[in-house]
Amino acid sequence: MPIIHKNVNYNCRVIIHNKKILLIRPKMWLANDGNYRELRYFTPWTRHRQWEDHYLPRIIQAVTGQIKVPFGDAVISTLDTCIGVELCEELFTPASPHILMGLDGVEIFTNSSGSHHELRKLHRRIDLIKEATQKLGGIYLYANQQGCDGDRLYYDGCAMIAVNGDIIAQGSQFSLNDVEVVTATIDIEDVRAHRTKSSRNMQATTTERYHRIEVGFSLSGGKFREVQDVFEEGLEVRFRVRYHTPEEEIKLGPACWLWDYLRRSRTQGYFLPLSGGIDSCATAVIVYSMCNLVADAANRGDKQVIADARRIAGEPSDSSYIPSNPREFANRVFHTCYMGTENSSAETRRRAKELAGAIGSYHVDMNMDAVVRSIYDLFTFVTSFKPRFRVHGGSDRENLALQNIQARLRMVLSYLFAQLLPWVRGRDGGLLVLGSANVDESLRGYLTKYDCSSADLNPIGAVSKVDLKKFIIHARENFDLPILESFINAIPTAELEPITETYVQGDEADMGMTYDELSVLGRLRKIEKCGPYSMFTKLVREWGSVFSPTQIAEKVKLFYFEYARNRHKMTTITPSYHAENYSPDDNRFDLRPFLYPARFPWQFKKIDQIAAALPDRSRRGPGQDKTKTE
Repeated sequence: MPIIHKNVNYNCRVIIHNKKILLIRPKMWLANDGNYRELRYFTPWTRHRQWEDHYLPRIIQAVTGQIKVPFGDAVISTLDTCIGVELCEELFTPASPHILMGLDGVEIFTNSSGSHHELRKLHRRIDLIKEATQKLGGIYLYANQQGCDGDRLYYDGCAMIAVNGDIIAQGSQFSLNDVEVVTATIDIEDVRAHRTKSSRNMQATTTERYHRIEVGFSLSGGKFREVQDVFEEGLEVRFRVRYHTPEEEIKLGPACWLWDYLRRSRTQGYFLPLSGGIDSCATAVIVYSMCNLVADAANRGDKQVIADARRIAGEPSDSSYIPSNPREFANRVFHTCYMGTENSSAETRRRAKELAGAIGSYHVDMNMDAVVRSIYDLFTFVTSFKPRFRVHGGSDRENLALQNIQARLRMVLSYLFAQLLPWVRGRDGGLLVLGSANVDESLRGYLTKYDCSSADLNPIGAVSKVDLKKFIIHARENFDLPILESFINAIPTAELEPITETYVQGDEADMGMTYDELSVLGRLRKIEKCGPYSMFTKLVREWGSVFSPTQIAEKVKLFYFEYARNRHKMTTITPSYHAENYSPDDNRFDLRPFLYPARFPWQFKKIDQIAAALPDRSRRGPGQDKTKTE
């Protein structure tokens, strides 16, 4: 909790026992990058292993009967062990507090964390906890926030207990529960046995001591009955840590986030423009996953979920309504719409309709050619000019403008239908509009500003196309949705240009690179901190057997050219579930300029020079010897 100590704001952990405050422990290492800006509000406690008196506000004095309490970096000493505090980011730092605490005899480390979900992140979190207790010996109690924070992050819970490098208890990672409690019975003597190592003990004798706050209670029972209960129940044994696959994480994480957002915003459901492509398909399946989670919780008798579902579904006073069927619940809260034009295909229209039927959404199918034509006719009337598509002899500028008319009108129609569809169905309230642009398209700028990518929320905005396709394959079997097979094999297309005998618009052809390549380029830009030149030098080694240096140079230059000229679109991007650490979200995570020199002249020149001088290894025969330059 936030505490003001000597007129300074600190982010603190408050240790309480029997209505008495034992210790206020301020956070020493603050998270101040990526999604976090703790230094906006708080100051770190820099006086390590030091403490002083904190005078309590009178309103707290009246409750606890205390005037002052210890404030600072100290530990709790019970009758049978010693307990220390580590806070969130401190576990992830190179010199974590648990190291010196463990050397000074602290046996139990507690961590109240706010660690958000990212795909494949749980492995890192568990590895850090296991390593913390493997080298030092000790017990690690890790509690993590669970739920939506009212922003782009979802905290995935997964509370854990570790002993000497082994996880012995683990909570669920994705759940609609507001609170989960994880318990384990352990033998403290295991920690002491683990620490009987000469090198560890030599370091321990030179360690500066922590101030110990002594309290007169113990964690272990001393009575025969309590000891007998432990032996009858048995101590916790080593068990296998549960990890979700990335496909399961996509299925569960954004679904929990959407449910939290829906119940807290007090709206009546979601509206999704369903295009018949894999991105909007993935968004729809995630909403269906949310409905499955709600139905599962309702069937278990979760009173909070049932109450929220009744209110959202428009049945707040119907005590008999239980959202036990996910398709029935989806029909109440999920609305989809296919917005076709003369450039749309019968295949995408069919896929959208069949998917909506399979998951149970309330579906609307319409043609919007009349609206598009009215905008076109207005422009022609005002200017006397008639823009044409490229396939009809028009310029690239005309072609793009005509595509954008369709795209932006879909955004306008989405909000119209989101506001009025509940009214059409005789219900109160409105719907939240969902977007479905993936992280690679946002990074490349392959979207129209203020088109259907502009929405209230986007559950896949930080998920790569590669992972989305794997998720759809998983969902096909997991949710028994055979219709998803047709989405998996479909060629990604925006369907904004006329289809002819010789031309069908394709996303990867439009972008000049594949989605697989975009994922690699995105990770190098954000995670590896690469600019154009360093990205090229890395890719020459990684892609050298597939592409020539000149081809790699062209791909890198095209990527940075498009990234730079489209970066401004990230200033208005829809709030998205944060799932990847190469997300280009400009509002909170990826704070970079939105005006760049599109050509990067110095870097591009150096890339061309090196590419021209490097040998082409992409066509090397299987028996050819490797040279020293490789």
